Amino acid sequence: MFNRVTSILKEARPMRLVLAMLLAVLGFVAPTTALHAQSADVEATITKVDTKQLTIALDDGKTYQVPEEFNFEGLKPGVKVVVYYTEVKGRRVVDDLQTTE
Repeated sequence: MFNRVTSILKEARPMRLVLAMLLAVLGFVAPTTALHAQSADVEATITKVDTKQLTIALDDGKTYQVPEEFNFEGLKPGVKVVVYYTEVKGRRVVDDLQTTE
């Protein structure tokens, strides 16, 4: 009986090794592709600030949604910014915004 159990365990080793390698590769690849597919940044000039709709329009012709707690201080048309955003359901949601000189 002991020999049979030992034999079964020896046969299972290669499969466990293959499974472990596959999981390791997926662990590295999956998060990387998700980040690159969704996040982006743009450097542009503000053309419109709407504090009621929580949006900022840039001279690239696109509108960006900001979170409710967003601080609009110092942002007005003509200010150059770098906007880091994620596209969610076709909308550009601002993750971070920096003014440039």
